[in-house]
Amino acid sequence: MGDAAGIGPEIVLRALEQEALRTSFRCIIIGDLHRLRRVAAAERTGTQLVPFDTATSPSPDVIEVADLKNLPNEFEIGRDAPATGRASAEYLISAVQLWKDGVIEAIATAPISKKAIALGGYDYPGHTEFLAELTNTEEFAMSFFADKLRVVLLSTHLPLLTAIRSITEQSLINLMCFTNREIGRLLNREISIAVAGLNPHASEGGLFGSEENDIIAPAIQKCRDSGINVSGPFSPDTIFIRASEGAFDACIALYHDQATIAVKALSFGSGVNVTLGLPLIRTSVDHGTAYDIVGSGKADPSSMLAAIELAGKLVQGTAS
Repeated sequence: MGDAAGIGPEIVLRALEQEALRTSFRCIIIGDLHRLRRVAAAERTGTQLVPFDTATSPSPDVIEVADLKNLPNEFEIGRDAPATGRASAEYLISAVQLWKDGVIEAIATAPISKKAIALGGYDYPGHTEFLAELTNTEEFAMSFFADKLRVVLLSTHLPLLTAIRSITEQSLINLMCFTNREIGRLLNREISIAVAGLNPHASEGGLFGSEENDIIAPAIQKCRDSGINVSGPFSPDTIFIRASEGAFDACIALYHDQATIAVKALSFGSGVNVTLGLPLIRTSVDHGTAYDIVGSGKADPSSMLAAIELAGKLVQGTAS
């Protein structure tokens, strides 16, 4: 359920109010039953919340909760705190353990606060790096799925100058090979990949920078020579629109905001964060804890709903 002081509990409950979702997949909330019941009462949700029991067959009339009982009875909503940060980290640890035990097949995460989990004693930039350590995964990448638009990030939460310096021929080759393998595995078919340029208009043949000619194009050619269907570099101000229209199965972005500005501008509310390379399927919302609107009724569950649906479809092999 993510950070208990944020909108996570609200959007999870609103998403799971959709009966079609509960009948398509067995959905278990990992969190705090007391907090969820208080939110459900405030939201006037009608579905009953019950403790999760592996020995019991679920009913579509209930929402199951794996209750960790790790929150204080009272805490301040809309604010970072050690207790809520520690609890949200423990939900993730519990989810991975349930996967290891064969109880669940995928995880769809509500938003956490990076500051709160740090206050709670967990030093990770976000879910992605935390999950990689919990599953002993060395090669992983952040991606965003929004219908036909699938964007894979070369770097994530780095200062922009550091992110630009990290663009090397080998790092790009590695990511193109990784993307071809991982997106192809999830979609169960051969895929086509586009690579965004770094500079305006992908430098227009070197007029606005040298990275495209010196680094990006040679990396693409080496991957093409190895049989990967990849092309570019393309002007970053248009390639994501083309990919969203189905021209490519995946698009590689060279730094965090190059990806997220495009994804959120084109599909805010329906985009899903997918961690590639993990041994389990993990999806997430494309937004944060939204402390400023907790309890106001303004939280939009669309991305949470999309994350749960995509997780289920990826397990079933029906995502296209």
